[in-house]
Amino acid sequence: MELAPRLRRIGNDLIACHIIVGDDGMTLVDTGLPGHYRDLVRELKQLGRPLSDIKGIVLTHGDSDHIGFAERLRGELGIPVYIGAPDADRAKGAKPPATPKDPRRLAAVVRFFAYAITKGGFRTTPLHEVTPVHDGDVLPLPGTPRVIAMPGHSPGSIAVYVPAVRAVFVGDELTTRHVLTGVEGPQPAPFTDDQAGSSASIERLAGLDVDWVIPGHGAPWRGNTASLIAAYRSAEARPPVR
Repeated sequence: MELAPRLRRIGNDLIACHIIVGDDGMTLVDTGLPGHYRDLVRELKQLGRPLSDIKGIVLTHGDSDHIGFAERLRGELGIPVYIGAPDADRAKGAKPPATPKDPRRLAAVVRFFAYAITKGGFRTTPLHEVTPVHDGDVLPLPGTPRVIAMPGHSPGSIAVYVPAVRAVFVGDELTTRHVLTGVEGPQPAPFTDDQAGSSASIERLAGLDVDWVIPGHGAPWRGNTASLIAAYRSAEARPPVR
C-alpha cells in the first residue's frame, strides 16, 4: 500500500513493515512475520521491482514480529540486516526478559494472535548475521536512513529517520493501536522491557522535520512530532484500561 511517493506499507494496523523506494534501490524497515514475505513479493510486483533491488534491511529492534522474513532475504540474496547493537543477540534468538503484565481485552488479544498465526508467527527464523548500528549512524542505503537510539522497549531499540520520505519509523517505542486492548492513538506499547526508559526516549523525536511517525503496530501518525509527543503524554496520564 502506498502511504506517500516512495513510501510503501506491508501488513496492517496490527503488524506492519515498510519499504523506502529509491531510484538506486529499496530499503526495508522491519520485516514483520514470515508470512509477510508473500505480501512483500506482491507489493514489489506492483512496483515492477525485483527482490534484488532491496539493498538493506533496518530493524527497529529484535523482537520476533519485526525480524520475520529478514533471515530469508539475508540468506538467499545476501541482503545486509542492520540493528541497534544491544539488540543483536535478541535478533539472533536470545530470549528477551519477562515484562510486566499489560492490560488486555479478550477480543483484541484474540484478533492480534489470530493474525500473527496466519502470518506464521511461530515460524520466525532468528538471524544468523547482523550488522550492529549505533546512535547517529547514517546507513549506506536508499533513502540515507539515520539511526536514533531509543532504548526502552528493548535495549537496542532505534528510530529510523528518513528525511527522503519525511518519515521516522519508531518500531515499538510507542504504538498507535495497542494490540492487547485495541485502544487507538499514540500511547506506550505493550511487552516493553523498561517503560520509564521508553518514555524518556520519546523526547528524542522532538524537533524532527517529518510528516509521518510510523510505528510497527497501529496506524501511521500523520503530523509533526510535537503533536505526537503531546498525545503520547496525555495517554500516559490516563488510568490503564481494564
